Amino acid sequence: MKYKNNQSVLVVIYAQNSGRVLMLQRRDDTDFWQSVTGSLESGETPKETAMREVWEEVRLKISENSTELFDCNESVEFEIFPHFRYKYAPNVTHCREHWFLLSVEQEFIPELTEHLAFQWVSPTQAIKITKSPNNAEAIRKYLLDLTK
Repeated sequence: MKYKNNQSVLVVIYAQNSGRVLMLQRRDDTDFWQSVTGSLESGETPKETAMREVWEEVRLKISENSTELFDCNESVEFEIFPHFRYKYAPNVTHCREHWFLLSVEQEFIPELTEHLAFQWVSPTQAIKITKSPNNAEAIRKYLLDLTK
Protein backbone atom coordinates (compact mmCIF):
# COMPACT_ATOMS: atom_id res chain seq x y z
CA MET A 1 0.00 0.00 0.00
CA LYS A 2 1.24 3.47 -0.88
CA TYR A 3 0.88 5.79 2.10
CA LYS A 4 0.15 9.50 1.93
CA ASN A 5 2.95 11.95 2.58
CA ASN A 6 2.45 13.83 5.86
CA GLN A 7 3.43 17.10 4.14
CA SER A 8 0.38 18.75 2.60
CA VAL A 9 -1.06 21.99 1.26
CA LEU A 10 -4.18 24.00 1.97
CA VAL A 11 -5.37 26.30 -0.83
CA VAL A 12 -8.13 28.72 0.15
CA ILE A 13 -9.85 29.93 -3.03
CA TYR A 14 -11.74 33.21 -2.83
CA ALA A 15 -13.54 35.39 -5.37
CA GLN A 16 -12.48 39.03 -5.65
CA ASN A 17 -15.92 40.20 -6.84
CA SER A 18 -17.87 38.72 -3.91
CA GLY A 19 -15.25 38.12 -1.21
CA ARG A 20 -16.70 34.63 -0.81
CA VAL A 21 -14.73 31.43 -0.25
CA LEU A 22 -15.10 28.16 -2.17
CA MET A 23 -15.83 25.25 0.18
CA LEU A 24 -15.89 21.60 -0.88
CA GLN A 25 -17.81 18.71 0.72
CA ARG A 26 -15.73 15.57 1.29
CA ARG A 27 -16.96 12.21 -0.02
CA ASP A 28 -15.51 10.23 2.91
CA ASP A 29 -17.07 12.48 5.58
CA THR A 30 -20.13 14.36 4.29
CA ASP A 31 -20.22 16.66 7.33
CA PHE A 32 -16.72 17.86 6.44
CA TRP A 33 -16.42 21.01 4.30
CA GLN A 34 -12.98 22.29 3.40
CA SER A 35 -10.82 24.22 0.99
CA VAL A 36 -8.59 22.47 -1.57
CA THR A 37 -6.07 20.22 0.21
CA GLY A 38 -3.62 17.52 -0.74
CA SER A 39 -0.36 15.77 0.01
CA LEU A 40 2.97 16.52 -1.61
CA GLU A 41 4.11 13.91 -4.08
CA SER A 42 7.74 12.83 -4.35
CA GLY A 43 9.94 15.68 -5.58
CA GLU A 44 7.18 18.31 -5.50
CA THR A 45 7.45 21.71 -3.85
CA PRO A 46 4.44 22.93 -1.86
CA LYS A 47 3.66 25.42 -4.67
CA GLU A 48 3.69 22.67 -7.30
CA THR A 49 1.41 20.59 -5.08
CA ALA A 50 -0.96 23.54 -4.66
CA MET A 51 -1.15 24.02 -8.43
CA ARG A 52 -1.72 20.29 -9.04
CA GLU A 53 -4.35 19.92 -6.33
CA VAL A 54 -6.35 22.93 -7.56
CA TRP A 55 -6.39 21.32 -11.01
CA GLU A 56 -7.26 17.85 -9.68
CA GLU A 57 -10.02 18.98 -7.31
CA VAL A 58 -11.77 21.83 -9.15
CA ARG A 59 -10.25 21.75 -12.68
CA LEU A 60 -8.76 25.23 -12.46
CA LYS A 61 -5.41 25.66 -14.23
CA ILE A 62 -2.85 27.96 -12.61
CA SER A 63 0.16 28.99 -14.66
CA GLU A 64 3.63 28.64 -13.15
CA ASN A 65 4.16 32.42 -12.89
CA SER A 66 0.63 33.28 -11.80
CA THR A 67 0.30 36.03 -9.22
CA GLU A 68 -3.16 34.78 -8.23
CA LEU A 69 -1.63 31.95 -6.19
CA PHE A 70 -0.21 33.50 -3.03
CA ASP A 71 2.17 31.55 -0.82
CA CYS A 72 1.42 32.61 2.75
CA ASN A 73 4.90 31.30 3.70
CA GLU A 74 3.26 29.73 6.67
CA SER A 75 2.87 26.12 7.67
CA VAL A 76 1.29 24.49 10.67
CA GLU A 77 1.60 21.06 12.19
CA PHE A 78 -1.63 19.36 13.13
CA GLU A 79 -2.85 16.04 14.42
CA ILE A 80 -4.44 13.91 11.70
CA PHE A 81 -8.06 13.02 12.52
CA PRO A 82 -8.04 9.39 13.77
CA HIS A 83 -10.54 8.25 11.09
CA PHE A 84 -8.15 9.45 8.32
CA ARG A 85 -4.94 7.94 9.77
CA TYR A 86 -5.26 4.67 7.85
CA LYS A 87 -4.08 6.62 4.78
CA TYR A 88 -0.68 7.26 6.41
CA ALA A 89 2.20 5.00 7.42
CA PRO A 90 1.82 3.30 10.81
CA ASN A 91 2.59 5.62 13.74
CA VAL A 92 2.18 8.79 11.65
CA THR A 93 -0.20 10.97 13.64
CA HIS A 94 0.73 14.50 12.53
CA CYS A 95 0.95 16.39 9.27
CA ARG A 96 2.61 19.67 8.23
CA GLU A 97 0.31 21.83 6.11
CA HIS A 98 1.57 24.69 3.90
CA TRP A 99 -0.93 27.53 3.36
CA PHE A 100 -1.80 29.22 0.06
CA LEU A 101 -4.49 31.64 -1.07
CA LEU A 102 -5.88 31.62 -4.59
CA SER A 103 -7.63 34.74 -5.77
CA VAL A 104 -10.05 34.37 -8.70
CA GLU A 105 -11.85 37.29 -10.35
CA GLN A 106 -15.30 35.85 -9.83
CA GLU A 107 -17.07 32.79 -8.52
CA PHE A 108 -17.04 29.84 -10.91
CA ILE A 109 -18.64 26.41 -11.02
CA PRO A 110 -15.87 23.93 -10.23
CA GLU A 111 -15.72 20.58 -11.97
CA LEU A 112 -15.63 18.32 -8.92
CA THR A 113 -13.55 15.16 -9.16
CA GLU A 114 -12.96 14.29 -5.50
CA HIS A 115 -15.83 15.99 -3.65
CA LEU A 116 -19.62 15.66 -3.45
CA ALA A 117 -20.63 19.32 -3.58
CA PHE A 118 -19.38 22.88 -3.42
CA GLN A 119 -20.62 26.20 -2.16
CA TRP A 120 -19.38 29.78 -2.18
CA VAL A 121 -19.84 31.25 1.28
CA SER A 122 -18.70 34.24 3.30
CA PRO A 123 -15.43 33.82 5.21
CA THR A 124 -17.45 33.82 8.45
CA GLN A 125 -19.66 31.00 7.17
CA ALA A 126 -16.64 29.07 5.84
CA ILE A 127 -15.03 29.22 9.30
CA LYS A 128 -18.27 27.86 10.81
CA ILE A 129 -18.71 24.92 8.43
CA THR A 130 -15.18 23.54 8.17
CA LYS A 131 -14.17 20.80 10.59
CA SER A 132 -10.52 21.68 10.05
CA PRO A 133 -9.19 24.09 12.68
CA ASN A 134 -6.30 24.97 10.32
CA ASN A 135 -8.67 25.77 7.46
CA ALA A 136 -10.70 27.99 9.78
CA GLU A 137 -7.56 29.72 11.06
CA ALA A 138 -6.19 30.40 7.54
CA ILE A 139 -9.51 31.97 6.51
CA ARG A 140 -9.71 33.95 9.75
CA LYS A 141 -6.14 35.20 9.41
CA TYR A 142 -6.04 36.07 5.70
CA LEU A 143 -9.59 36.66 4.50
CA LEU A 144 -11.76 37.94 7.34
CA ASP A 145 -10.26 41.44 7.13
CA LEU A 146 -10.58 41.58 3.32
CA THR A 147 -14.34 41.39 3.51
CA LYS A 148 -15.01 43.85 6.31
